[in-house]
Parts: sequence; C-alpha cells; structure tokens
Amino acid sequence: MSTQAKTPAAKPAAPAQKKSGGIPAGVVMLILFVIAQLFFHFVMGDGSRFEGGTNEGHPHPGDYLAIAFKGGTIVPVLMTCFLTALTFSIERLITIGKAKGTGDVNAFVRKIQSLLDKDDTDGALKECDKQKGSVGNVTLAAVKKYKQLSTDGSLDKEQKLAALSKEVEEATSLELPMLEKNLTIIATLASVSTLIGLLGTVIGMIKAFSALGNSGGSTDSTALANGISEALVNTALGIGTSAVCIIAYNFFTSKIDELTYSVDEIGLSVNQNYATHHN
Repeated sequence: MSTQAKTPAAKPAAPAQKKSGGIPAGVVMLILFVIAQLFFHFVMGDGSRFEGGTNEGHPHPGDYLAIAFKGGTIVPVLMTCFLTALTFSIERLITIGKAKGTGDVNAFVRKIQSLLDKDDTDGALKECDKQKGSVGNVTLAAVKKYKQLSTDGSLDKEQKLAALSKEVEEATSLELPMLEKNLTIIATLASVSTLIGLLGTVIGMIKAFSALGNSGGSTDSTALANGISEALVNTALGIGTSAVCIIAYNFFTSKIDELTYSVDEIGLSVNQNYATHHN
C-alpha cells in the first residue's frame, strides 16, 4: 500500500535581529543633566551678567539668563527636562521621517492598490523597494506573501487569506512599535516638569516668607524679592517645559497614527485584492 508523502512544513522565518537601540535613555538624561549644570553655573551664573561682577548681585536689566539663574537649584533640573524633551523630539522626528520612506505615503498606498488591482505583484515589489521605510517594509512582506500564495496549491482560499493577514500583522508588529519609543518619556515629562516647577515655586515662597519672618521690625526687601523671583522663575520654566512636551507628544502621536492607518489600509487592500483575483 502506497502512502502519500507529506508536504514538508514550511520553515519558520528566522527571528529578526534586534537593531541597536542606541544610547539608553537614562544615559542621555544623565549627560543632559551634566550639560544643564555646566550651563547653569558657568553661563547663566557668569559674574559679568550681574551687578558687582558676582552672581550674588542683581541681574543686569534685560539679561534673562541671569534672571533665570536666580531661580535656584531647581532650574538645572527643569533645563534637563526641557533638553530631554527636545532631544527625543528631534530623534523621533528623524525616525518617523525614515519610517515614511522616500516618497509620499498616500501616493504610495494608491500606487500599490492600483498595481494589485492589475495583479502586478512584480511592479508592487519594485515600488516597495523604492519606498523603503517601515511602510515600504510592511508592504513588501505582504506583497511577497501575496505572490507566494498565488502559486501555492496546498491551501484553500480561507487559509491563504488567513496566512496573508498573519504576515501583515507580524510585519507590522516588527516595524511600528519602534516608532513609539521614547514617547512615554516625553509624556511623563509633560506632567513631571510642572510638578518640579511647582516644587521650585514652593521653595522660593518659603525663602520669601522666611526672610519676611526673620526681618524683625524691618522688612528685608532684597531677600523677599529674591524669594518671589525664584518662585516665579521656576513656575515659568515648569509651565513652558510642560507645554513643549505636550505639543511634541500630540504631534508625534498623530504622525504615528497616520502611518498606522496607511499600513492597515495596505493590509486590507492586499487581502481584498487576493480574495478578488485568486482562489
């Protein structure tokens, strides 16, 4: 009795090698903290910015760096928050720009849909190679699977459509999550910087009222003014940093949502085209 040879199972795809994540976020923040401290002490606290040639004196009128220096030790921490948000925003801007690829994403999606409507998988593959980026990579994986399944007679139509959907999901899970890297830090800084600014405000007001309480019968106007100035400087820096973080987070989230929508649209289009043109 003859036995039919079983079709060997397809080898699972080799796991993709993890790309280097670059410098860890903690190290970046530590470096930025050191930079903020150096800038605070040697630039903002430079004696030439103050009356009397020392940073113990009053800032020269209109010298905002010297005025900010009077905010005290909380200022470098807030500067670190701002520099961290700025650094990661620039990094995300570059990463998302690369993820889009070399051409307009919407035009690319329409082109792929048009080519698949004609069942021109070779043309679609060429377009993916031109586009590159995360969108191009996901589409390339989907079109390759599309082409492979079109000549595979071992599966029925429902199994092929399921395999195609799975291929798109796996390719998407490898590409798109990296786009959200470091966004959590920016979102956290949006709230933390406000709290740090509030802490500086409280410290400044404590100093102001302490000077008022220790002055006896006469009011120490200089100490009182310095305390209030420190409070207001920290308030302004905290609110400003928080605003920058919120704007950056919402901007990048909207850009990632646009890319995700484009990838989902391509995945749906590939499935629909296969269901229409193949059995």
